[in-house]
Formats: sequence, C-alpha cells, structure tokens
Amino acid sequence: MILGVDALSTSTGQTDTILDALLEIVAERGLEKATVREVAAAAGVAIGTVQYYFPTKDNMMSAAFAEVVDRIRTRVGAISHGDDLHANLTAVLHELLPLDDRRRREVRIQLAFAAKAATTPAMARVQHTVLDDVRRSVATAFGAAWAQPADAPRCSLAAAAVLAAVDGLALHAVSANLDPKQGQLVDALNLILTAILDKPAGSMSGRPSVSRTAEDARSAEDAGSPTIGPPEARQ
Repeated sequence: MILGVDALSTSTGQTDTILDALLEIVAERGLEKATVREVAAAAGVAIGTVQYYFPTKDNMMSAAFAEVVDRIRTRVGAISHGDDLHANLTAVLHELLPLDDRRRREVRIQLAFAAKAATTPAMARVQHTVLDDVRRSVATAFGAAWAQPADAPRCSLAAAAVLAAVDGLALHAVSANLDPKQGQLVDALNLILTAILDKPAGSMSGRPSVSRTAEDARSAEDAGSPTIGPPEARQ
C-alpha cells in the first residue's frame, strides 16, 4: 500500500455530502473560503448540521484532508503491479501528479491542506502519517529495484528525492497552469526515475559520501599521510 490513513474519517451519507462540498470549495476558491457557513450552503444543510458532525472547523478540515488521501489510496491500491519496478513506481507516482482534471483538483486541495498542516496540529498528524507511509513504500520499491542487499538510508534518500520532485512538479503544474497533455510532467518524472534507478544503492552520486570521505581521511592520518592542502604540503 503506497498511501494509507486508517480510520481518519468516518463516512456516512451526510458527512460525505459535507466533505464533498468542502472539497469543491477548496478546489475552486481556496481553503480560506471554506467557512462553516459556505460549506453548509454548498452542501444544502443547516450550519448546525455541519457542526453536529464536525464540532470544530479543524475537525472538518482534517476529515476532508483524510478523505482526499483515502480516494487516492483507493486508486493506487487498484493498480496492478508487474515485474517492472520502473513501471510500478511510474504508475503509482502518476496518481500524485495533475495529469487530468480530477488529479489537478486533488493536487490543488492537497497543496492547500499541506500548507494548513504547517500550523494545525490535527492536520499535521494526517500529513505526517501520509508522508511516512509513502516514503517507506517507495523506499522498499527502490530496494527491490536495485536487487541487492540495499542500503536502507540510500533507499530512503531516493524515495525522499523522488517524492520531493513529484511535489515540485505538481506545484509547478498547478501554479503555472501547465497543460498535462504536453507530456512535460510525465517526461520529467521518467527522467528522474531513470536517473535514480539506473544507479545501484551506494552510488547515487559521483562523489563519495561524507562518511566515506571522513573515514578515508582518518585512515590517511593513521598512516601519517595528510590528504588535504597544497601539493607542497603533501610531499
């Protein structure tokens, strides 16, 4: 499972109507317009009904955020995976990019909620749960793709890099009104995945790691041979 938030929202016919109305407002007009009064009007219910199901605005916002995540999780869970790890990762990450009207709306909503999570503890918990689950799943996929005893920190780093890239692509696409039909988002993601997957764990960079460099320096010191400084200092 690439996305998972269990029991973060309770779904009933009435709550679904309210959450759908809230998400419509956020997608079209922004999070600041999603007041209890506006949500009640859009849902066709009384303000008291909204407050009955969601005693505070934060309760309502957290439930709506969880609902968006759950919808994406459901679609991702329905993806059939084969032996091609590149294709598997591509299929999953495409669900996080605004490649059609539905996903564009979801990205707008997610970006709005992610910003809100920075100052709202309840929403921050949803965000934290989602990001941790996604990162672990993608890191596991990288370990499998490299088909060797994987360096867990490297796999986690690769997952973080890809997810940061997807977030950046998504933000750029919706803020610049990029046309997904031009294929730029798909091509950019493919470039990033190919660059990372083609390098085995431990060789994602042309430079040695900081820890490796430090270890080499200590070994040189033990041997009495300085490793830095001008050429004359090393003679």
